[in-house]
Amino acid sequence: MSDGRSTLVMGVINVTPDSFSDGGEWFDVDRAVAHGLDLVADGADILDVGGESTRPGAARVEPAEELRRVVPVVRELAARGIRVSVDTMRAATARAAVEAGAEIVNDVSAGLADEAMVPTVADTGAAYVAMHWRGHSDRMDSLTEYADVAVDVRDELARRVEALTAAGVASERIILDPGLGFSKTGEQNWEVLRRLDVLTGLGFPVLVGASRKRFIGSLLPDDATMAERDLPTAVVSALSAQAGAWGVRVHDVQATRRALDVVGAWQSGSRG
Repeated sequence: MSDGRSTLVMGVINVTPDSFSDGGEWFDVDRAVAHGLDLVADGADILDVGGESTRPGAARVEPAEELRRVVPVVRELAARGIRVSVDTMRAATARAAVEAGAEIVNDVSAGLADEAMVPTVADTGAAYVAMHWRGHSDRMDSLTEYADVAVDVRDELARRVEALTAAGVASERIILDPGLGFSKTGEQNWEVLRRLDVLTGLGFPVLVGASRKRFIGSLLPDDATMAERDLPTAVVSALSAQAGAWGVRVHDVQATRRALDVVGAWQSGSRG
């Protein structure tokens, strides 16, 4: 069981016009950087900068456009001493972002979308988030067949770890993400969370990204706003910390930081 104070909070910066939760809000460098500084002030340990939406049905962004969106934001935030992650499936974007100061490559495809990604990560020495993935956003909702979703996710990620380490990615730099909302039904997402120990049992840090996703929204009235998904997200973050998550990826950092502080106080029996 983890202490909530040791679970890292990764704040989301979508430099996109079409992300499902906040598309267009931070779609220029100055606004994205200002938002990042606000997230750090709210308690973010890491900022995850992405230039391509991975919402269900989303179309791919041209490589040059993704670079244009992401790299200046990464550079500005890293120059301020902030730990930055780049959310990308493309090796060229990953390399450019690391050169601009990113310390982590967060790849929702675990290297399956771009064959150059794994050798690129090995070459740069960046930390690498490998997410469970079965296909791009335009078809992922049709790829939800599992014998046992928690075990299958673990085993498919274990095979990606084998490929990563064989290519020279240091095992201590690998972080795993169960891919909530990707090729999984709502019920399957909850099952993966309920049995998160199946994945943490591999011995790698685990990042949980539940924030504002459809299966969270299904708990709320049909007319609930995206912001109304932040409270249940914070609860999931707290439970994930108790289950041993290394980090949680969220839009509302302040709510999650407070929830994790409660977990930490509960576990330690102290406010300090």
